[in-house]
Amino acid sequence: MEKKRCAWSLSSPLYVEYHDKEWGIPVHNDRLLFEFLVLEGAQAGLSWITILNRRERYREAFGGFDPEKVARYDEQKIGHLLADTGIIRNRLKIEAAVVNAKAFLEVQREFGSFDAYIWRFAGGKQRVNAWKSLQEVPATTPESDSMSRDLKKRGFKFVGPTICYAFMQAVGMVNDHLVDCFRYGEIDGG
Repeated sequence: MEKKRCAWSLSSPLYVEYHDKEWGIPVHNDRLLFEFLVLEGAQAGLSWITILNRRERYREAFGGFDPEKVARYDEQKIGHLLADTGIIRNRLKIEAAVVNAKAFLEVQREFGSFDAYIWRFAGGKQRVNAWKSLQEVPATTPESDSMSRDLKKRGFKFVGPTICYAFMQAVGMVNDHLVDCFRYGEIDGG
């Protein structure tokens, strides 16, 4: 029998794999948190599948999402990235990744890890929702609003409340799998 999945994941095998193996699983690894921060910012105004299709190239272009490497990107490197057809060639988004890497490193210095900082917006553990339909899932929450305000105050770019909520979903700060999805009960909210 076919497993029941969230409807948004059904349009592509890549979406299915992402849905089944990553989306909503709590992430406590700073490098992966930085990756999702960059990718969610790149996704602004685009579909997530557009980013997933380019994810491997993003990993190469952005030094394996090492924030220390990305923080050192200069105008010449940004120019190379703007010519890279394997990523979204938007100057503001590319420059935001560099600015965000610098801010990310500041947060790590202040809090010991980005993980310790960012999970405060979820009270330190995954919030498990109980949505029955995609229409019930919000685009923002008070927590994503608060996260957005604090990130912006710290100098981050492309971190509006909607991007922050998508980030929270991706890194498992919230479990927004629908209740009839097979992944809903499988995810350990740790």
